[in-house]
Amino acid sequence: MTTLICDCNKTMPLDPRELGAALNEKLTLHSSLCRREAASFLQAAQKGEELVVACTQEKRLFLELAQQSEAAVAPIRFVNIRETGGWSKDAGKAGPKIAALLALAHLPEPEPVATVPFNSQGRLLIIGELGAAEQAAALMGDAFEITLFSQGVGDAEVAQERRHPVLAGELRTVGGWLGAFDVRWRRSNPIDLDLCTRCNACVTACPEGAIGLDYQIDMALCQSHRACVKVCTAAGAINFSREPEDLQETFDLVLDLRAQPAFTQHAPPQGYLHWNGRDLAALLQLRGLVGAFEKPQFFHYKQKLCAHSRNERVGCNACVDICSASAITSEPSRQRIVVNPNLCVGCGACTTVCPSGALTYTYPRPAEQGTRIKTLLTTYLRHGGKSPSLLLHNTQTGGRMLEDLGRAARLDADTHGIPARVMPLPLWHDVSVGLELWLSAMAYGASQVWVLTGDDDAPQYRDAVRDQMALAQTIMTGLGYAGEHFRVLHVRDARDLAQLDRDLRAAPAGSVARAAGFAVQADKRATLELALAHLAEHAPRPPASDVIALPAQGSPLGALALDKNACTMCLSCVNACPAAALQDNPDAPQLRFIEKNCVQCGLCVGTCPEKALSLVPRLNLAPQRKDPVVINEMQPYVCVRCSKPFGTLKAIEAMLGKLAGHSMFQGEALERLKMCGDCRVIDLYSASNEVKITDL
Repeated sequence: MTTLICDCNKTMPLDPRELGAALNEKLTLHSSLCRREAASFLQAAQKGEELVVACTQEKRLFLELAQQSEAAVAPIRFVNIRETGGWSKDAGKAGPKIAALLALAHLPEPEPVATVPFNSQGRLLIIGELGAAEQAAALMGDAFEITLFSQGVGDAEVAQERRHPVLAGELRTVGGWLGAFDVRWRRSNPIDLDLCTRCNACVTACPEGAIGLDYQIDMALCQSHRACVKVCTAAGAINFSREPEDLQETFDLVLDLRAQPAFTQHAPPQGYLHWNGRDLAALLQLRGLVGAFEKPQFFHYKQKLCAHSRNERVGCNACVDICSASAITSEPSRQRIVVNPNLCVGCGACTTVCPSGALTYTYPRPAEQGTRIKTLLTTYLRHGGKSPSLLLHNTQTGGRMLEDLGRAARLDADTHGIPARVMPLPLWHDVSVGLELWLSAMAYGASQVWVLTGDDDAPQYRDAVRDQMALAQTIMTGLGYAGEHFRVLHVRDARDLAQLDRDLRAAPAGSVARAAGFAVQADKRATLELALAHLAEHAPRPPASDVIALPAQGSPLGALALDKNACTMCLSCVNACPAAALQDNPDAPQLRFIEKNCVQCGLCVGTCPEKALSLVPRLNLAPQRKDPVVINEMQPYVCVRCSKPFGTLKAIEAMLGKLAGHSMFQGEALERLKMCGDCRVIDLYSASNEVKITDL
């Protein structure tokens, strides 16, 4: 792989020997790679090797030069070292960071993920007042097969010519996604718009003015003169005795002009646009959604790990609650959640809050994302960097904000820019990385992890990230690491960059003395355990206690408190536990608990008939958290006939106490409850005084 670096007209202090040593490559420093030294780019591009160009400013130009080249050109990667490193007040100390950013660009491309197909043929439904809908249709052009759903005449002028089919009635539901919107409505108006010729005879004839230019009758105004029926005999479009009809049709795209949108979630389906009549850029995006498309399937779901439900009882509901696209639904009867890949927008918030790892983010996969974080931090530390901080941001709004900050540092004497120790890491979405990767970054030597969010993020995302960060901070503080390690940086627009600039220059927090070498695993819980083990082993001072109390909100770690006086050892909690944290003992009436496995889903608490269990969010540093610990045991109850143990003394006594007063459990019937299953059957058939069906 060949790397080309450029100091952009000598505006950045770059050391080619230092950067080359980090990449194990001999580098040449350019100053005008996109202009006078473009021949050097073409020469490198025609070698047939993969090429890394340390410039995103002229990405389009470089790609055009490569396409015009007669020789075959290998894939080209671009990395921004200018706004993220070179344009800063401490750019002279940014060598380790720039080396880390270049090393990140040298990593192999992630493995391809499964895709979700969409097919849109341009069948567009416009919902709104008829005049406004006709005007919107005129803006969309000829690329669409347009249908209008009239919501009355409105204030805009209605054209006499009917250019598009018009539907009307009571709109019931609009659902679906790009290429598959399902629209259902009830048609009950006496005027059939398919037969109406817009001759306006009915409008003129109606004495109440109940018929507007949408050619529908306002039944609240109609006084049943039926003059409209008389003048429409030729077309036959008006029939007051027509039965209401429920109709359904499928469209590829929906343009909604109503005040109240059809979809109220933060992230509506692709192909749906709630338009305010002013944002023409949004209309242009809709115009581009005709054809065959595909997007990544951003998640992988393992039902056997899911802590959502057992026995139709709901435990963890975190993913359902946080999804801003309404792509996740609950199916308690089938002990699972269902994620609709067509509605999923790839934010990854569900995977961040999932305590068990049943939902995994795949764009990129956890191991690939872990490799990126590890490469960035270890390269920085290996080449002399101190107290690295990780700044996670999305590639769109977050990336643009950081570029603005870099340019401001170049132009404004009061703006510092991104400090040398702060390394931006672009993500598809800023909330797709959570607790296990934040703590892994700490184990790899990071001093802080910041997440950059914007107003385009759903509000519940920021709340969830803050909850998870409060949990992570409690762990770091409990282990003895000083300072604030995690923070959400919320940026609305460029005016917030000054505050962001001050936050990024905050003093570094305490970090591990020795960076970890483990690799992030595909399993979330396994990665979390590796990170916790390393952070605990290299804690700056021994924790005051083996137990660190954690916030209750969103904690995936913890224990159970058991009321032994209430527990009857029915073991229904064992059957409900999805993580094998609660276990029985086949050789003795015991209830055992493995704290390491507990995901704090609460299914055991909800299942327990005696309400004897409660959750205790905490991190237990003692080695015993990995071993089965007996939390309750009881004396076995033995069969009064054969002396075989078949239950616990407390459970059988409780059952006898509840049924002793029942008319069906008197005398021998009550005595049989003290027998095992086999003896109960034998006693029933051997009793001489039992009434048998043959006696009847």
